[in-house]
Amino acid sequence: MDDVAVGPLDLASRVDDALAVQALAFGLTDDEIAVRRQIVLRHLTLPGVRALGATTADGRLVGFVYGMPNDRGHWWSTVVEPYLRRGGHDDWLDDSFVIVELHVLPAYQGVGIGRRLITEITDPVPQPRTILSALDLDSPARRFYRGLGYRDLAHPVHFPSARTPYTVMGAMLPLRGR
Repeated sequence: MDDVAVGPLDLASRVDDALAVQALAFGLTDDEIAVRRQIVLRHLTLPGVRALGATTADGRLVGFVYGMPNDRGHWWSTVVEPYLRRGGHDDWLDDSFVIVELHVLPAYQGVGIGRRLITEITDPVPQPRTILSALDLDSPARRFYRGLGYRDLAHPVHFPSARTPYTVMGAMLPLRGR
């Protein structure tokens, strides 16, 4: 969409806008949003965190992505490490850039905004690869990631308190299909 610009996002000041996008795109409850707000704000204190937003001409946030260099000491890594190790892929936790969240409002999906967000956040990073977790379902999101070169590394991965299992996916950088 021509009226949507992708650029740096001050996630700390727009955290509520970002979580509103995530809530609509991912179907979150108010309680889940409150928990995720604290997680996002905690992540923003970590080194190397980057965030991009997709905004309309009037400043409305319609998509966002954020990520950071992976650290085996982070909670996410400690949960996924045994699953990755089982498949011989735990080396993906080293020297990789993790996509923590990527969400686009449903009305703006399928027009290249998600692709722009994820490629523009990963293109400048020094790490040679990227990892993320996605719901372990045959979904448009999983097909989107596969089209960029991501492949399944471990599944099903069970996160505490998550009802649906996840898949950990990884891709070499730069992403393909750009």
